[in-house]
Amino acid sequence: MNTPIRTKAHHSATAPRQLNETASKQAVEIEHLRKTYGTLVAVDDVSFSVAEGEIFGILGPNGAGKTTTVECAIGLRTPDSGTIRLMGLDPQADRDKVHEIVGVQLQESSFPAKLRVGEILDMYRSFYREPADVTELIEVLGLESKRKDYYRSLSGGQRQRLSVVLALIGQPKIAVLDEMTTGLDPQARRDTWDLIERVRGRGVTIVLVTHFMEEAERLCDRVALIDSGHVVALDTPAGLTARASGGKQVRFLPSGPFDDGLLTALPEVTAIHRDGHHLVVTGTGELANAVIIALYTVGVTALDVQLDASTLEDAFVRLTGKHLHEEGEQS
Repeated sequence: MNTPIRTKAHHSATAPRQLNETASKQAVEIEHLRKTYGTLVAVDDVSFSVAEGEIFGILGPNGAGKTTTVECAIGLRTPDSGTIRLMGLDPQADRDKVHEIVGVQLQESSFPAKLRVGEILDMYRSFYREPADVTELIEVLGLESKRKDYYRSLSGGQRQRLSVVLALIGQPKIAVLDEMTTGLDPQARRDTWDLIERVRGRGVTIVLVTHFMEEAERLCDRVALIDSGHVVALDTPAGLTARASGGKQVRFLPSGPFDDGLLTALPEVTAIHRDGHHLVVTGTGELANAVIIALYTVGVTALDVQLDASTLEDAFVRLTGKHLHEEGEQS
């Protein structure tokens, strides 16, 4: 039987993880975006901003309005209303300048069947004054042996990898990646994640549309959950998952007795209760570290430590009543 011990007022969600020190400006600013297709409202009053150097995730089920949002953001679609700025530029009025600073990988892209991969790469390199090292990009994404192959001979996963290479070839200031690892095997997916982290390390801002939970949790500083054209929540991955369980939880067996006030006094702790001989601590932020360090100061060790396993999927279900893989008409 679980016996309550003490509780105190709930603290705010986890603060965003530390961004690049230069990330003080907004690279992407979207305010009150709305886009309809006839009677279908695909995007309705969407607003968010992305700091320079941030990896920002847009997460939601098929049909939520994710792809429409990014297509409006990069100027491929004209919104019905709202304002969009990319490094201060209007994607409609400043189209040419935006093309110089933004790299894009969309869900669906294709090239003439008889173009070779090397020809496509050379063509894209010619668009930029200072292109990236193509050899490095295709090696990371496993395309080094495909330079002489026709586009038509590439598998779906290989075409996806090529589209990521083309999005990064111009060394953009902002990279917009829409379901970049769909169709990739697990190892290729992780290699791509490593590449994206290195690209961000060079100061590139990344807007990542995805439905892979592990991908968002691994890469994103913050995530916007979108459903039915609305932003239903925006927070760090840790902050969103904490909402799914009402806060983070750490369950452990203390090696000896201690005053409960040691833990309830911590700013990260919101409640503690006993489950048999174990103690369950609920809270936010770096909860596990705070608890373990506090116990250490009084000579107590936390044994059999178990952490809360809530996911972004849990958070989305809690906030919308839907699962991320439910189908829709417009993505």
